[in-house]
Amino acid sequence: MHSSKRKHIVVPLVLYCPLATFANTNPVAADDRLETVLVIGEQIKAALQAEQALTPGNVTVIDSADLYQRNIANLGDMLRYVPGIWTASGSTGDSTFFSSRGSNLDATNYDGNGIKLLQDGLPVTAADGNNHNRIMDPLGARYATIAQGANALTYGASTLGGAIDFTTPTARDTEPQIFLNDGSHGQLQGRVTTGLVAGAFDGLITIESKEWDGFRDHHQQERKGVYANAGWQFDDVVKTRFYFTYLDNDQELPGALTAEQFDENPYQAQPAAVIGHYQYNVETWRAANKTIFDINENSSLSVGFSYEDQTLYHPIVYSPFFSLLINTEQKNAGTSLRYNLHVNDHDLLAGINYGETTVDGGNYSHEAGRRKNMTTHVKNNADSLEIFLVDRWQIAPRWKLIYGVQAVSAGREVKNITVADGTLYNPGADYDSINPRAGVIYQFKSNNEAFANVSRLYEAPTNYELEDDSSPDNKALDAMHGSVIEIGARGKRPLGTHNKLHWEFSIYYAQLQDEILSIDNPTAPGTSLSTNVDDTIHAGIESLLGASFSLDANNNHRIEPLLSVTINEFSFDDDSHYGNNELPAAPGYALKGEILYRNSNGFFAGPTFDIIDERYADFSNTYTVDSYILLGLRTGFTHADWEVFGEVRNLTDKEYVSLFSVRDRAAPNAAILQAGEPRSVYVGMRLQF
Repeated sequence: MHSSKRKHIVVPLVLYCPLATFANTNPVAADDRLETVLVIGEQIKAALQAEQALTPGNVTVIDSADLYQRNIANLGDMLRYVPGIWTASGSTGDSTFFSSRGSNLDATNYDGNGIKLLQDGLPVTAADGNNHNRIMDPLGARYATIAQGANALTYGASTLGGAIDFTTPTARDTEPQIFLNDGSHGQLQGRVTTGLVAGAFDGLITIESKEWDGFRDHHQQERKGVYANAGWQFDDVVKTRFYFTYLDNDQELPGALTAEQFDENPYQAQPAAVIGHYQYNVETWRAANKTIFDINENSSLSVGFSYEDQTLYHPIVYSPFFSLLINTEQKNAGTSLRYNLHVNDHDLLAGINYGETTVDGGNYSHEAGRRKNMTTHVKNNADSLEIFLVDRWQIAPRWKLIYGVQAVSAGREVKNITVADGTLYNPGADYDSINPRAGVIYQFKSNNEAFANVSRLYEAPTNYELEDDSSPDNKALDAMHGSVIEIGARGKRPLGTHNKLHWEFSIYYAQLQDEILSIDNPTAPGTSLSTNVDDTIHAGIESLLGASFSLDANNNHRIEPLLSVTINEFSFDDDSHYGNNELPAAPGYALKGEILYRNSNGFFAGPTFDIIDERYADFSNTYTVDSYILLGLRTGFTHADWEVFGEVRNLTDKEYVSLFSVRDRAAPNAAILQAGEPRSVYVGMRLQF
């Protein structure tokens, strides 16, 4: 990768600034345009919150307008305050390890399974359930809805972790704007957004570029992207929207360190990563369409299609005896249908998701990141059909009964051919299940409600897990399945004239059978071995508490605290080998929060904190990764058409482990540790036209 050249960002921004200005040469006055954008944006947010209120479980809605007041470099930054989600980054710029309710806690965490990702309700996650190479840009979403666990039924998901749906901004809810972000470790990010609204037509395009040197050796990143969408309102009944995304992301990987190397210098690169020039280069383009038919005031139908092509070039293992470079092309095609009907006290939602994924390419040997001979030809296929029906029934003035069912039919086929001798490794299977769900919501008063649900979870293996199956024959892994019960509450409450409080709280307990877990293969480092585990328990508490308190009678000075609390209890359940050991990777608790002072003139400032419990790095619970506490500071100004921010992270310059590999029994000298971010300073500005 070439060294950073910031002109690569600045020049495109300068060239596209006139476009942003031109986009506002609109017969509608600027103030009227801004007011219209705000109204439409609030309408969309209100619709998402209405869906949240119809779900008898934990759902969090993120408004991207809040993200421009702090440094957002990856999904982990976006999901920082979402309870129940554990994120960690360290090896790469954009890539983030994320786990929801204990999903993905093993050596194949790179496949990102357990959480279904969608964009405007259309699938982004591959048909086999993996999120490998999914570079979702958090600033490319207008809103994000995080439905934990079985609460993602209305998205067609029954996965352990649930679903995240990213709502795309449009020219009708987004002002033309420029965003610049600079800071430590050579980070420089620029985005230009411009749009057009002309009667029934609207279009929006964002061009972005990012460069990052990284806080470790051999850690650089260069990314460029284009995000565009255009919509047409045919009449009062039919409207359609087309989406297009292109991303070109090149990253160097610094590799993992031993404890001794970490103590010596946590920001050095693994020697093999430098010699082997480990990289993670992904080029992706995606096109989609969604058409909505408002049949009448009580019913609507939406139909969507998406297609994605993705190329991966990934040197990842290098030694004198063995090297591995993955070079594949993945194609994903999906379709989605939703029908919503209101009949008396019933709100019915029926849906179908269908997806197909193919992966073609292979594993190669390499020399310093340059591809050499193919060792394994890879040609994998997957398909998935999800059908669901849910009824939100107002059975009494304060009571809603929510019940539904999902049917899953999925196919997996792995076809790996060893080039040297033609040996075929060909596990495959079909997976079918019926997954019911029932819940209840009690509304105390406006915006305050309690809920409970019991649901079935079901998750078929990814093709990555089938490739890593520890079984000596071609027998495929079983699907994970189990049941979960959840109770909780959410709401908003005014406290006097100027003060207010909001909260989300949930307790869940899941018993799982045949959970798929993997360990690092000791005979081939960098690869994994997967197997089904008889019984595991996933339980936890998820809580988000926020408030706004006025410090004076005129409400010019305010204090706004925010606290996200996640408590995890993930363990084996009387396992013949591991007993009741804890599952690795996720901490026992994670507390993240901030306390901001806000002035009516737009100024804000305050501290942030992270309090993270220790974690195990192996299933045997013999290797412990230490707990840590991080302190930070945020400040800035917000205005109607501009805002600036400054952020300091890790004020005390704490050296800590953010990310690590999972082993069966990790040796004291195992190279598994990756450092978190040292003391860092970031500034940013957004200007709207």
